[in-house]
Amino acid sequence: MSAVSGPRPEPGAAVPGGSVFLQALGAEAARLHPEVRRYAAGSGVVGGAVAVTGEFEVAGSRWRKLNLFARPLVGPHLFVTAFELDVPFQVVNTVVWDNGGGLGLGAERVFRFSSGDQRFVDVLRPGETPGTLRNLLGSARRVELELRCSVTDAGHLRLVSERAWLRLGRLRVRLPALLSVRAEVVDGYDDVAGRNIVDASVRSPLLGTVLEYRGAFRHEPAS
Repeated sequence: MSAVSGPRPEPGAAVPGGSVFLQALGAEAARLHPEVRRYAAGSGVVGGAVAVTGEFEVAGSRWRKLNLFARPLVGPHLFVTAFELDVPFQVVNTVVWDNGGGLGLGAERVFRFSSGDQRFVDVLRPGETPGTLRNLLGSARRVELELRCSVTDAGHLRLVSERAWLRLGRLRVRLPALLSVRAEVVDGYDDVAGRNIVDASVRSPLLGTVLEYRGAFRHEPAS
């Protein structure tokens, strides 16, 4: 699946083909839990945003400040340097337009640790093959993952990374498995609590779990 490119669409115009998630899932999107599908559909318009608020049961990295050593290579707003329980958070998901990249979904996550706020940002674009998304991580977008999209038996949206690249200027270097990471995100819905739920982890073959967060949230159009 290629990115939606061409002339820049006007703000407020309907997103061609629906959200990046629904495009990647295709007919499988019909299996999503209705509330998960509503969240995955996003704002539905160019420049539109959805605001998410909630609390993580657990969030951060057990490597804490050691992650600072990676920042010169990967750039800011990718690794976090705290690990806590009961962490309030906010996310703003915005339909964005990148020159050369077409339409995508930008996310800015704010983890409100007791030691201070930290940000983790990324952009999702349509993938190069059906059923996938390109995930550009951090403000510098130097790390790229290919995410496979699927629907679980419970109707939850599951994203799993299959390949990873390091982007340095015009270079795009495929990372071998030993130096790569495996990211998995499951967006679901708790019918009893009446809230959306998320469970995410990023694991390295060498370092183990380098990022994790798990919790519940509500979402609404951003003002």
